[in-house]
Amino acid sequence: MSDEKIVGFEIPEGHKSGIVTLVGRPNVGKSTLMNAFMQQKIAIVTPRPQTTRVRQLGILTDPQFQMIFVDTPGLMKPRHKLDEFMVETAVETLEDADVILWLVDASEPVGYGDQAIAQQLTGLGTGTPIILAMNKSDLLSAEEVMPRTEEYCALLPDAAWILFSATQGNGRDELFQMLVDALPEGPRYYPPEQITDIFVRDIAGELVREQIMLQMREEIPYGVAVQVNEFKERENGTIYMNATILTERNSHKQIIIGAKGKQLKELGAAARQEIEELVGGKVFLELWVKVQPKWRRDEKSLKRLGYSITGTSG
Repeated sequence: MSDEKIVGFEIPEGHKSGIVTLVGRPNVGKSTLMNAFMQQKIAIVTPRPQTTRVRQLGILTDPQFQMIFVDTPGLMKPRHKLDEFMVETAVETLEDADVILWLVDASEPVGYGDQAIAQQLTGLGTGTPIILAMNKSDLLSAEEVMPRTEEYCALLPDAAWILFSATQGNGRDELFQMLVDALPEGPRYYPPEQITDIFVRDIAGELVREQIMLQMREEIPYGVAVQVNEFKERENGTIYMNATILTERNSHKQIIIGAKGKQLKELGAAARQEIEELVGGKVFLELWVKVQPKWRRDEKSLKRLGYSITGTSG
């Protein structure tokens, strides 16, 4: 990636641009990879599956190309309306892709979810270039590399492929060059300085949810949403943020708050540190916890939280 300064909107001859859609099962490393390519945090990352709930856009502009990454929720079998929204979001982004980057977890054998995605990609019939990126190569033994690679390549024989590690960096530069090579020629769709289409306040809300995913156990994080009520800069330059953590059960609320509010303070302190890094300044973060039963199954609640279902529920 070039460090050359980009001036105005001058487009050189042969300039490339397009949408690179990242798809895959939950927790295969899509957000980690996008953040690595962007060289900054756009999407939250946790070890838990289904961390990403909405489409995340990362815009990377170079003098010779503009690559628009779309990180999607992991494809899985829906259990409630929130899951329906997440799957619908992932599927819709495939239609607009100029390049499809299919991430799989090479440290695990091929599973039903991988087979289902391969079938879906085969059925697209759009001629869109597909790159099969086998992540977590650092977790494979030397004896596992060849059979595991062949196992995944057999799912989509015509796709270009690479074995790499998003966290360790092995093969990551080579994968990036494959993406650049696959982009079609085109204009710049966004100003050079724009890195995402997500508001800072929404990213800040996701950073609060990230800490809940990291610090809370069992099913609690999956029944939680974060609603940012206020996000503004005060006269002294400090960012004031007020947010409500919604949970489906009163017992979960008590766990999130903790004895004498200790757990909530720890969540807030860790989230504040991440948000301060995001905004490059001091942040005063105020968190509240509210019980909203079955919000994941209620369309009105989902719409208020930005999870809008356009299709019909099953």
